[in-house]
Amino acid sequence: MDAWWPVADVLAYLAGRWRVERSVRDLAGGEEGVFTGTTVFGPLDGGGLLHEESGEFTWRGVRRPATRTLRFLPGDVPGTAEVRFADGRPFHDLDLRTGRHVAGHPCAADLYRGDFTVRDADHWRTVWRVGGPAKDLVLVTDYGREA
Repeated sequence: MDAWWPVADVLAYLAGRWRVERSVRDLAGGEEGVFTGTTVFGPLDGGGLLHEESGEFTWRGVRRPATRTLRFLPGDVPGTAEVRFADGRPFHDLDLRTGRHVAGHPCAADLYRGDFTVRDADHWRTVWRVGGPAKDLVLVTDYGREA
C-alpha cells in the first residue's frame, strides 16, 4: 500500500527547481519515449507560480529539445491550486492536502486523467493516462527537488 505525504500548501511545496524524468508509452503502438530535464516553479506576477519545464525528449531514437509552460494559480480552497496552460486556458485543479489527487482534463475527444502523489518533502510523481480516438498513452513523471 502506498503512503502519501500530505502537503498543506501546494504552491509553497512546489516552489523551486526540480529534476524531471518522464516516460511516455504509446499503448496502441508499443513505442516508448523519455524526457529528462528540469522544472522551475518561480513566482508569478499577481500570485501563484510559473512552471517552466525544459529538457530533451527522445522518441523513436531521435532526441529533441522540449519545453512546456504552465501557470499554477491559488485555488478557491486555501492550500490548493488551479493549473492553467500558458495561454490561460484551464487545465486541472490540484489539491495535495492528503498527499494524493486525481484530476481530469478533456482535450478534444480524448480524456486525460492525472494521478498526483507526493512521496516526501523532495519527491512527487504524476501519472497521466490519456485515452480516446486520437491517443492511447501513459506518461509517468518523477520529480526530485534540486538543492
